Amino acid sequence: MPTTTWNRHHILSLADFTTTEYDTVLQTAASFQEVLSRRTKKVPTLQGQVVANLFFESSTRTRSSFELAAKRLSADTLNFAAATSSMTKGETILDTAKTYLAMGTDIMVVRHREAGVPNAIAAEMDRLGVRVSVLNAGDGQHEHPSQALLDLFTICTLIDPASPRLELLKGKKIAIVGDILHSRVARSNIWSLIASGAQVHLAAPPTLLPKLFAEYISEELGVRSQELSPHFPTPPLFLHWQLEPALQDADFVMTLRLQKERMTAHLLPSLREYHQLFGITRTKLQLCKPNVKVLHPGPVNRGVEISSELMDDPEFSLIQSQVTSGIAVRMALLYLLGSGKA
Repeated sequence: MPTTTWNRHHILSLADFTTTEYDTVLQTAASFQEVLSRRTKKVPTLQGQVVANLFFESSTRTRSSFELAAKRLSADTLNFAAATSSMTKGETILDTAKTYLAMGTDIMVVRHREAGVPNAIAAEMDRLGVRVSVLNAGDGQHEHPSQALLDLFTICTLIDPASPRLELLKGKKIAIVGDILHSRVARSNIWSLIASGAQVHLAAPPTLLPKLFAEYISEELGVRSQELSPHFPTPPLFLHWQLEPALQDADFVMTLRLQKERMTAHLLPSLREYHQLFGITRTKLQLCKPNVKVLHPGPVNRGVEISSELMDDPEFSLIQSQVTSGIAVRMALLYLLGSGKA
């Protein structure tokens, strides 16, 4: 394991992650990826600790990935489901968290449809003076740190399997395409990719990438530009309301799901028109670098964000690799948070 000291008690956002922290996560995940390739895939690093998965919102990949990651580290797991919990009887979120605290939980992995819930639980744990870490597994339209970190790990291990590190993406062109307005994944990916020195190109219809979003991101990145990427006088973030400029000579393309459950207005004429203009197909990838790779956080609307044949094409698609990488990365995050509690 990397010998770098890990001082972060909670993982709630990537906005203030340092280069050292990114590299520590990547190197630790690489170590666990090697463990997962063995016949015996379990290590005793978190034996005796309790990881509670508090998922107030539905999930398949993230929840299963965190549960498996905790078990691979020999931790005991508790799984919460809002629909079958005392919340249906009026219990509050903080009271639910304190109930799991009373059961001896060491790490809480929290997912909620409203932004800020993981931060509120973390603040309550800190107020109580307990050594419980909170890991944001996705909150509203705010952030999804572990997804962005596994995306980063997937790309970096493709470039250098033996030594994944942030600097490998310096100067790479990465296009993020889709429902950026509602995407917590996009926000976390923007922080990590800008920190790496990559050129980030956002592409979406104006209704899914409004000017207010562009101004907010530019302002936030401007404040952090020297801290995040001192080699660039201004953050290398580009916005497009057409797909072609974003794809031109791109090294990687990240597609995002259309989050219809979060859309409160008719933001698109039709799914068919969206796919025609912004859907990723093998033909459109001809604008990119010859060895371009495609990522998607899932779940995928086949034939909308990406063509079905492209999604299943191992020559271009890294989608299944992302799922596999997710276990190693989440093992790394749980290990880094839990190793100081042993």
